Amino acid sequence: MSSREGDVQARNTAGAVARRSYGKLVAFLAARTRDVAAAEDALSEAFASALANWPLTGCPSNPEAWLLTVARRKVIDVARRRRSGEIAAAQLQVLAEELGATATDVAKDIEVPDQRLALMFACAHPAIDAGIRAPLILQVVLGLDASMIASAFLMSPTTMGQRLVRAKDKIRQAGIPFRIPEREELPSRLGAVLDAIYAAFAEGWADPGGTDVARRDLPEEALFLGRLVTELLPEEPEALGLLALMLHAEARRRARRNAQGEYVPLAEQDPALWDSQMIDVAEALLLRASALGSIGRYQLEGALQSAHVYRRRTGHANWTAVVQLYDALWALSGSPVVAINRALAIAETEGAGAALCAMQDVAADVRLNEYQPYWAARAELMAKTGAYSEARRAYEIAIGLERDPAVRRFLQRRQLALALSRLQSDII
Repeated sequence: MSSREGDVQARNTAGAVARRSYGKLVAFLAARTRDVAAAEDALSEAFASALANWPLTGCPSNPEAWLLTVARRKVIDVARRRRSGEIAAAQLQVLAEELGATATDVAKDIEVPDQRLALMFACAHPAIDAGIRAPLILQVVLGLDASMIASAFLMSPTTMGQRLVRAKDKIRQAGIPFRIPEREELPSRLGAVLDAIYAAFAEGWADPGGTDVARRDLPEEALFLGRLVTELLPEEPEALGLLALMLHAEARRRARRNAQGEYVPLAEQDPALWDSQMIDVAEALLLRASALGSIGRYQLEGALQSAHVYRRRTGHANWTAVVQLYDALWALSGSPVVAINRALAIAETEGAGAALCAMQDVAADVRLNEYQPYWAARAELMAKTGAYSEARRAYEIAIGLERDPAVRRFLQRRQLALALSRLQSDII
């Protein structure tokens, strides 16, 4: 094998392991060190060592075990530099034995214990600021960088990065345990866990073609974690609602691109391409949730996805039901994202003018300045009212903010159609 081939194989293997096992490896290390930042740093150094060594020695048969062994040594080295004295020596011995025992098992091809759920609930501990719990889970468990997380939560990357560092320090200083909480502790933590899972799914959903390596496996990972939570809490309606919501959305994946790879909006998708088995499972989950006597955000969002299935059965959309569900969701959450989608639904029942009035409630929210769906929605509604100049400007902003080339081309086609429409109206 040539040097170049060795480099490529090492990068591909390391990338696959990062997507498949990053969260499991961090969770294993952090659960034993009580130090999330140290676990992340050690694993990062282990990956760097892999990229330096594997091209020369070949990729190991169990790359997770190799990485875990190297990360374990780095964790112990850092701990040794920080501590001194007889008590510290005893603590280091315990740490080395605990880390070493499982590392040996993994080397024998026993799978790394999956402690991601325990790590997620640790990141959602009441001692951590409520607003940073879900972002912390996204970074620690799924390995997302601060800029990507900041975009999902409509926050600046610098602010997000600073808050994440403080949260990790809090876990270490407070000695927060890495375990599944007792049942009475769960309600105060579950919301952040569900929010993180949904945010991960949404990030992956933004890359339907799987072209972005950082987002490629997020929907599958989010669905896996969603199922873990419903297995832990089978009578929790919001966990059931979230899983139903994700399954309904994932069921439409094949329909979101045409044969040429171009973006197809929901209203233009062929319902025959939707995955009926996923839809059936999602509908059953929503039915179970509705019988539990408590309504929440994720059940409403799941019900919204279910309302779109009406078109699969009847051939036309039930926009009245969609607007009613968005009304309930807006009253519950006050989210600007909900307000945008609610306005688009109102446009289908009351017209674009009413939709623009409805969107005024959040138009002044500065967080929307960098939020592409807001500008795309504004452009569409302005175009329908004949405000061509404002629509063209909104399309330009939306196109500039869009990351997905297929969606960017879709917006460019809409902008071009707008220009042609204005030209025709001027001629007439």
